[in-house]
Amino acid sequence: MTQIIWIVAAVLVTFTVGYVGYSRYLSRFVELDDSRETPAHKYEDGQEYVPSKKPVLLGHHFSSIAGGAPIVGPITAGAIWGWAPALAWVAIGNPLMGAVHDFISLSGSLRHEGKSIGYIIGEYVGERGKDMLLWFAFLTIILVVAVFALVVGIVLNAFPSAATASFVYIALAVVFGVYLYQFDAPLVPGTIVFVAGVFAGVWIGIQYPFALFELAGDAAHPAGTFVLFDSTGSWVPGADALGGNTAGWVPVILVYAAVASALPVWTLLQPRDYLSSFLLYAGVGGALLAIIVGTIFGTSSEPLVIADSIEPFTGFLGVDAVSPFPLFPMLFVTIACGTISGFHSLVSSGTTAKQLNKESDARLIGYGGMLGEGLLAATALSTLAIAGFASDAAAGGIGGALPNFATGGGVILTSLGISAEYGAPFMALVLVSFLLTSTDTAARLGRYMMEEIVGTPGSGSETGFGGGIGSFARGRYTNPLVQIGLAYLLVVSGEWATLWTLFGGANQLLAALALLTGTVWLANWKESKQLISTGVPMAIMVVVTVLGLSWVAFKEQLYDQLIQGGASGLGAQVSASIRVLLAVVLIYLALSLVRLGYQNIGRVRQRGGAAAEPSDD
Repeated sequence: MTQIIWIVAAVLVTFTVGYVGYSRYLSRFVELDDSRETPAHKYEDGQEYVPSKKPVLLGHHFSSIAGGAPIVGPITAGAIWGWAPALAWVAIGNPLMGAVHDFISLSGSLRHEGKSIGYIIGEYVGERGKDMLLWFAFLTIILVVAVFALVVGIVLNAFPSAATASFVYIALAVVFGVYLYQFDAPLVPGTIVFVAGVFAGVWIGIQYPFALFELAGDAAHPAGTFVLFDSTGSWVPGADALGGNTAGWVPVILVYAAVASALPVWTLLQPRDYLSSFLLYAGVGGALLAIIVGTIFGTSSEPLVIADSIEPFTGFLGVDAVSPFPLFPMLFVTIACGTISGFHSLVSSGTTAKQLNKESDARLIGYGGMLGEGLLAATALSTLAIAGFASDAAAGGIGGALPNFATGGGVILTSLGISAEYGAPFMALVLVSFLLTSTDTAARLGRYMMEEIVGTPGSGSETGFGGGIGSFARGRYTNPLVQIGLAYLLVVSGEWATLWTLFGGANQLLAALALLTGTVWLANWKESKQLISTGVPMAIMVVVTVLGLSWVAFKEQLYDQLIQGGASGLGAQVSASIRVLLAVVLIYLALSLVRLGYQNIGRVRQRGGAAAEPSDD
């Protein structure tokens, strides 16, 4: 039987080569220079532009990009097509594509005053391209917020201990922010005290789990769980599909994300992400260490080998537990964030670039941060292998994948002498930490997107949004209401499941468009700049994602659901029709932006490297 340590070894080798060699080359290629003033210093305002110490910003960045998708995606893909194809895409694609995508997005934003990729593309291809990308990104953000809020609800329902621990470390983060930024207190002593408090919060959560509602039927929370409302919450919107407790957590998470997105970054976002990063490092690093220790010394409660239910290669069309999915191109869209994610370009160019203290920090935070997400994907794949719930993960999507991460992770941690009784809730809390940080960061990014779409009064950037609508869309506290309102409707309508594949497709298309933005920037910067490092990954992602969305739209929905009658009832038919329409719109937007970018590059190269004037076409 194959030991799971080979999964870890494969990614460690390719990631080390990528960081030591390729990231150093890219740093020189984009000419990172610490003598150049970063946007954080140039526009420091104590709100959005805040120069940050490298370990603090790395914690924020890593926590923000590492959401639930790099856990759900590799587990689901490994269960459908086998662990070998999933491992290969993570180990090879991450350092050559995903880490390049994140690094170039961050570096490009640094040279454009910390502005988003939408602003950058608009500088070179005109307002039309900028508006298309901003709307594309904003709609993707709404899907991100909806899906992540739902997943948090699922995890808090399954592991009430994670709910209590989450409240503890959010409260600690607020205090830590005051300690660090208002009292200008030393970082290291504060880190020791407050990180200890976060881990104490894990113990408190295990001792005093918390839930909103009782579980229906024969299900029950762990003994000792404090339940706020003495009912099953059947009246909560979405309770029929999700269960009252899960549905009750969703609006709580959305309101939290809205409030966190409006507060100054030093108040909650930065200190919370920094503190939680130690929890995340402990979860991912601890699991990887446990795999090594357990394999060498045999200290785990179960052999750390790949379960018989997980084949190296199941087949091109996957397993019978799900509808036949062709490995190409659906593997790449399914794994998504574990290898490359467009959402990361929004984090890099939306929040991280506004807080970078010096340019050389971009190498570790941008390129290295994405490698950290790849390690999370490898950890998730390992938990699937050890847990062996392949058919459940394949057929159940989110509901099947998430239990694998906590359960399998708990078994792995027994190698370090941690009982599975404590290990599984700890890994659940790690997952919640990833999700919470990504959710409120996504809401903040959505606010930035909308502000750029409607423009700023008196700046000459105003659009057709004026009067009350423009003021509402620009408002720090009103803008997030639009996002969480639409996200909540998506979740409670029961249509979130039908939109999950589109979320993955939109996210991957956004990655392709971010790479396109980086390629256009490099082409306009200097004639001698090679465009292979960004252009080739961009072309691959465009082809893969367009084919994947075409399969979803025309095979799964148009043919199977509408023509063959798989969608029974008016509601199902409308849902299938919407999926077809959304996929076609996403494909059109992506190809249109690629055309605009290609035209710009052609004009620049024909003029011998002189930057072309932005086009309004």
